[in-house]
Amino acid sequence: MDTSVLIQTFVAVFVMADAIGNAPIVLVLTKGMEPQERGRVIDRASICATLVILCFAFLGNAILHYLHISMGSLRVAGGILLLLIALEMLQGGYDTPIVEEGRDVAIAPLALPLLAGPGTLTTVMLLMSESPDAHISVIVGILAAMLVTWIIVRQSSLIDRWIGTEGALIATKILGFLLAALAVQIGSEGIRELFL
Repeated sequence: MDTSVLIQTFVAVFVMADAIGNAPIVLVLTKGMEPQERGRVIDRASICATLVILCFAFLGNAILHYLHISMGSLRVAGGILLLLIALEMLQGGYDTPIVEEGRDVAIAPLALPLLAGPGTLTTVMLLMSESPDAHISVIVGILAAMLVTWIIVRQSSLIDRWIGTEGALIATKILGFLLAALAVQIGSEGIRELFL
């Protein structure tokens, strides 16, 4: 078990899932639901997101190999994508979700793209490829991050009352800043690999 890889995976997945920042969005998307029904929706969303992330962790590299995409290219693309997501978080792009009547919000948008967005999928693929001897650490990091995310999102009503709108906004900005730093790190590694 590689502790540094585990911690890196945990931080990356947890930051991108943005459980605290997404708590108000969960409340909006599940407005009018009974607490038990809201809990079931969050459970389904968390399980779906975790399975999708694990699938990309294991199968992502095979897909890249089939499409002849280098890891350097993926790192640059992933860094740009993460940076765009971070900028959206910093500019408040995730504050107003689109709600549609009669739609299962557990799968979209809760599981995809809020909990398991393209940035998360790209990151776990990169971590798996960069740590061939530490796959167990990556998997444990993913599972731990998604477990903590599930616990936090399950308490969305409590968190929303506790931190309020301003608190959720601050949490989203802080997580967005951390994600931007991670994006620059991943992208710079890809640039070095491609050009240096």
